[in-house]
Amino acid sequence: MSSSSREFASAHLIDHGWNDRVAHMFAPLTGASRVPGRVVCVYRGHCDVATPAGTVRASTRPLTGADPMSAVCTGDWAVVETPPSPRLVALLPRSSALVRSTADRTSRQQVLAANVDTVVITVSAATPARRARIERLLAVAWDSGATPVVAVTKADLCEDVLAFSADVSAAAVGVDVVVTSATTTEGLDALTSTLDGTAVLIGPSGAGKSTLANALLGEDALATGPVRSADGKGRHTTVHRELRPMPGGGVLIDTPGLRALGVADVGAALENVFRDIDQLARQCGFRDCTHRTEPGCAVGDAVAAGRLAADRLERYCKMKRESDWEASRSDLRASKERKRRDKAIARDQRAMYRFRDRHR
Repeated sequence: MSSSSREFASAHLIDHGWNDRVAHMFAPLTGASRVPGRVVCVYRGHCDVATPAGTVRASTRPLTGADPMSAVCTGDWAVVETPPSPRLVALLPRSSALVRSTADRTSRQQVLAANVDTVVITVSAATPARRARIERLLAVAWDSGATPVVAVTKADLCEDVLAFSADVSAAAVGVDVVVTSATTTEGLDALTSTLDGTAVLIGPSGAGKSTLANALLGEDALATGPVRSADGKGRHTTVHRELRPMPGGGVLIDTPGLRALGVADVGAALENVFRDIDQLARQCGFRDCTHRTEPGCAVGDAVAAGRLAADRLERYCKMKRESDWEASRSDLRASKERKRRDKAIARDQRAMYRFRDRHR
């Protein structure tokens, strides 16, 4: 670690995730009036950011742009200019980004958390497991570049938590599934042992994210609320994504509940979510097999033999179609943006030539 980077390695920054990799990236960017910081919580036009001297309120307006994917996000590492008042002047490249795509027709994308190492997907044992939702959350988690873990919450409210956990595991192939209860503290140590660096909690409202976060933080730092008795759905008690240090080391980000979740272009992530199908697909007679009616389809044979559930294959096909469609839309948007930029350049050039000709 360079001498300048070592200067900024205060206990406060270390608690918020400062490490050698981040220090190396910051080394050429900081100076007398600029210090490193990590975004703790984002509001409109400003944010709370952890700096070597403590957490301060800083303006984000210098970094405000039209692209929501590059907007300041909880977990970002930023260069903070201190005088005359704190403001963010640059963001470091993100090592990972948890991105959601809305489920409406616009398919707008939004970064939920940046520079995360572990994505904890919360699934409440107090309501029936929804495999489709778990698979979608896993796709988003794998696509972020972080490692997913599934935390079964409210185990004390489930009559047969072993059967429930097995049902969840059937959707979370190859992923650690940890049964927890914030009330009885069951599984909290096991879950903590799976967390690495910066962890983020995601899941629907009412899944117990904030209650679990408070248990991991060792204090009632985050607001919690009851679920509706009529349908078991929760109310939004977390309104901002907030980053907090954990007492045993590491950092935790709590997020608002996700009521609707679309998937972006997560083609590579689907191989991890549906790795059982991916392994079978490699044995198909055709490389571009759709697993419908093609001869020599190993996936179809597995369904017919009862080794693969037909509804799991259907969910896989649905998510793949959605991902492929979003990928085509992204290509179309990129093409339109290039054309718009080329037209703007041509327009500026014509204006420059007209101005030059008038002043000859």
